[in-house]
Amino acid sequence: MRFFRRALVGLFLLAVTVGLLAMAGNTIYGALEARWADTGTSQPQRERVFSAEVMTVTVGTETPVLTAFGEVRSRRTLELRAPAEGTVIELAEGFEEGGAVTAGQVLMRIDPAEAQSSRDTAAADLRDAENELAEAVAALDLARDDVAAAQAQAALRQRALDRQVDLLGRGVGSAAAVDTAELAAASADQAVLSRRQALAQAVARVAQSETALDRRRIALSEAERQLAQTVLRAEFDGILSEVSVVAGRLVNRNEQAARLIDPEALEVAFRISTAHYAQLVGADGILPGARVDVILDVFGLDLTAEAVLTRESGSVEAGQSGRLLFARIDAPRGLRVGDFVRVEVQEPPLENVARLPAAALGSDGQLLALGAEDRLEAVAVDLLRRQGDDVLVRAPDLDGREIVLARTPVLGAGIRVNPVRPTGEQAAPEPQTIFLDPDRRARLIAYVEGNGFIPADVRARMLDQLQQDAVPAQMVTRLESRMGS
Repeated sequence: MRFFRRALVGLFLLAVTVGLLAMAGNTIYGALEARWADTGTSQPQRERVFSAEVMTVTVGTETPVLTAFGEVRSRRTLELRAPAEGTVIELAEGFEEGGAVTAGQVLMRIDPAEAQSSRDTAAADLRDAENELAEAVAALDLARDDVAAAQAQAALRQRALDRQVDLLGRGVGSAAAVDTAELAAASADQAVLSRRQALAQAVARVAQSETALDRRRIALSEAERQLAQTVLRAEFDGILSEVSVVAGRLVNRNEQAARLIDPEALEVAFRISTAHYAQLVGADGILPGARVDVILDVFGLDLTAEAVLTRESGSVEAGQSGRLLFARIDAPRGLRVGDFVRVEVQEPPLENVARLPAAALGSDGQLLALGAEDRLEAVAVDLLRRQGDDVLVRAPDLDGREIVLARTPVLGAGIRVNPVRPTGEQAAPEPQTIFLDPDRRARLIAYVEGNGFIPADVRARMLDQLQQDAVPAQMVTRLESRMGS
């Protein structure tokens, strides 16, 4: 027991000794540090230098492009409505959804039996009116002859009266004979009056017959027009849409049967903000006829058509903002009404501007330019446009100077950098075309042929490209992303 007690005391004393030695060493080291600080023997800190990619600013003329999204509309659409009521007895060969028709082509025939009957009845009534007019004209001629005969007889009676009066004046005749002659002359005048009344009635009959004939002609013309309305014709070349009738169906007058769309008269309607509109219009407030690119993305095969800015909406719809613009499409290859497209409008060119990466411009509207001894300087610029990943700024003082391509939190004014300049070696571009194995090519062709949403002309071009040895890589990527492979 005494041995263990002495061992524990020894360990305790050893621990106390080590602790005292540690405290003494710490005190001595602290004193040395204080002495070193007073004598200035510490080594100076070196300035940190960061690496930064730089580019040379080039000031020139840039054409901003305004990007928006819009819908393709038709400038020439006709609602095909049934011109008459009845049963549809005939439809054109291409009278179906998407069918192409030509101007003047017969599209639909409605049963003309009732209209033909009305036309025949009107024609018979016209012939009756013509016969009635002929009888009235003949009766008028007879009435005129009758009046002439009565007038001649009245003249004879008047001359006989004159003779009796003369004889009575010479004492040869008698008063009774004069009275008889006077009665005969009066009867002849009465007969002339009656014949003139008959002539007036004959003239009125002719006028009524002419009026009746005109009415019968109008009725016949109306019946022929109704008969012609049993046939519906195309007013211009176009494509049928919203077809809703079939042969044998009973239609009502003015019932919509389809819509006729002119595929060559298309336009795109797109909405832009008021700020962009203010940048687009000229100083006179008139919308310029700027060039517009209409782009439809179809499985990586972009359909592009050129258009011209024509007009703007006269009012702002309720709940909307900005301005609604319209652009006429010159050659709408593959575009259809209702397509959602991307619109790129070329704005008026800007002078003395520089196109820079958007990452080079800070939130404070400043760029970091490379100054003396490779130190950075903050330069304020005027932001004019944002063009995707680029910005257009006005900075005439930076022409030819180098700026930092991408701002980072560690970079700022006064910091020295190690500029990394482009070596002039272009990175290997991604392949634009690829080669397909037979199985992969067959899957893509089968998918394109079975997709009913792709327009026929676009499908034909895609199948033609898929048959080539080198196929566009972008189109293959889009197709496979939609196939889920």
